[in-house]
Amino acid sequence: MNLATLKRQNHNLANTNRQIEILDDHEAIGIPSFQEKLQNIDLFPLKSTGIEIFQINVGKMCNQVCKHCHVDAGPDRQEIMTKETMQQILDALRGTEVKTVDLTGGAPEMNPDFRWFVEEITAMGKSVIVRCNLTIILANPKYHDLPDFFKKHKVNVVSSLPYFAAKRTNAQRGEGVFEKSIKALQMLNEVGYGMPGSNLKLDLVYNPSGAFLPGDQAELEQQFKQKLLELYEVQFNELFAITNLPISRFLDYLITSENYEDYMHELVNAFNPAAASGVMCRNTLSISWDGYLYDCDFNQMLDLKLEDVPVHISDFDLISTNERTIRISQHCFGCTAGAGSSCGGVTT
Repeated sequence: MNLATLKRQNHNLANTNRQIEILDDHEAIGIPSFQEKLQNIDLFPLKSTGIEIFQINVGKMCNQVCKHCHVDAGPDRQEIMTKETMQQILDALRGTEVKTVDLTGGAPEMNPDFRWFVEEITAMGKSVIVRCNLTIILANPKYHDLPDFFKKHKVNVVSSLPYFAAKRTNAQRGEGVFEKSIKALQMLNEVGYGMPGSNLKLDLVYNPSGAFLPGDQAELEQQFKQKLLELYEVQFNELFAITNLPISRFLDYLITSENYEDYMHELVNAFNPAAASGVMCRNTLSISWDGYLYDCDFNQMLDLKLEDVPVHISDFDLISTNERTIRISQHCFGCTAGAGSSCGGVTT
């Protein structure tokens, strides 16, 4: 497993234009465009239904280098959101009825102003989701109290766990990650997260480990709950099954394993009109570490900024952003396959 990010390798796919060039050449692999699919169900142009969630990438620095990561995050990434940009986001938030702020990375906790940001957001009465990779809790003594910090601010912790067994998890996320993840989950359980009768929500995220779609979310949740409780006395609330989108390091995996064409055909063949109408970009605004605005986290990683509206949080305009047309490309098939895929799991 290569422990270097695409950027550090000077890989050609570190260039977002190259990724888009590959994705856009859909005729070469014999599939329709995503636009055609939306036109066939009278859903083009795809429009926002109003912003309910701010999803904020506070930095690409991470203590892990996972082979499927669409962010290309890792220890070498120096892109970190400044306190000034955080303040601009807080200023924009105050003028909205947005109820949820979803903090992601990288490992968002590695941002030096992470805790201040969480405190400021919760002081405004907003709910906070933190996408925690779990191992960060054990990475350094300064992070050991994160479970207590999360509890104090009633943060909804959403954590990736590719499988309930070590071999598959470590193959995707790095040697020893499973064991550390289980320990971190136990620490979260100890302060009340995921426990019956608790209002402290602990959710898990499942991503397939190869070039295939996730199985049934409800069945996976049942399996995970049974095995984690039986083997490790770990409990959690919900499991979200998320499809791997063909961008960044997962795109590299698809190409090098010669699975790209078959995977794209699988996504297209599984296109679900109901999932298309429920895609998360319609009610979410994605904000990058440097304050630029995107329709979703995946568009952000392809540098596809908002169109025809202000593109930086310092110039945020609620009305035009609420009414915007959403930018689409071939990677969007990942969110509309089968039962659909969003950062909150299936959409149908």
